[in-house]
Amino acid sequence: MQLCGARRIAAHMFVAKQQNNLRAAAFIVLATVFIAAASLLAKALGTGSFGPPLHALQISHGRFVFAWFLIISFSIVLRPRLNPPHWGLHIGRTLFGWAGVTLMFAAVAYIPLSDATAISFLNPVFAMILAIPLLGERVGPIRWAAAGMAMIGALILLRPTPASFQPAALLAFGAALVMGLELILIKRLSQREDPFQILIFNNSIGLVISSVAVIAVWQMPTAQQWLALAGVGGMMAAAQASFVNGMARADASFVAPFSYATLIFAVLYDALFFQILPDAISWLGATIIIAGAVLLALREAHHASHKGQP
Repeated sequence: MQLCGARRIAAHMFVAKQQNNLRAAAFIVLATVFIAAASLLAKALGTGSFGPPLHALQISHGRFVFAWFLIISFSIVLRPRLNPPHWGLHIGRTLFGWAGVTLMFAAVAYIPLSDATAISFLNPVFAMILAIPLLGERVGPIRWAAAGMAMIGALILLRPTPASFQPAALLAFGAALVMGLELILIKRLSQREDPFQILIFNNSIGLVISSVAVIAVWQMPTAQQWLALAGVGGMMAAAQASFVNGMARADASFVAPFSYATLIFAVLYDALFFQILPDAISWLGATIIIAGAVLLALREAHHASHKGQP
């Protein structure tokens, strides 16, 4: 009886949903809570809050290990029907995703969580730019203006003066770049395969890649670090599940702006646990990046609505 009940609950999370904008927004905001919390734990692990600092490669390995166990547990309950996967897209998407999360975990160990989070919002801008040569898409003046705004905001956050330049911010910039590549492959995968199948293969391939990469930097975690690594993996798995549920209930153009709530929780967590508050430059740069990203999302929504008209 308990297994059947668990199967019904799990299946409810991944089957097709009726359109519901309010629930979609709630799921996306919940995903941002988990993403910011995972980044907070990664920052604590990378700065030595739970013992000797762990390398970003080991933190991302923990993310995939524990997320994989959760996803596979769901698959045992759900018993999903798996279709032949497109291995090239899966491997490419996971490789970029692993690189992006590793760079992000490295960045948050050196710069405020809010700055790294804001810079990571460049990933849809990079996806737009990279889609030109990779997907043959055409980009109009409004989309270029949105990209330019976001880039100006990132330049402000990089603080490009000899006295205030933060080299570690380039790690977050690199994370946004490779995550932009990941977005392109996710877009192509989502047109071919079921979301839950994508989650299974993403976390399985990520486990293999991260397990090989961590060998050179592995150190035995403390008991607290094991718990924190489990938290990183669990939070990321929960974020993925929440995001999938949100995307299933509304158009991508509607839910995209809600993902920027990650910055709110990043600021809150930084203030509560590390007593770090964003300065005026951080607020200015983050605001400009988000304004550019929202403008891009609105343009995509407008384009999609007109494209669907007869």
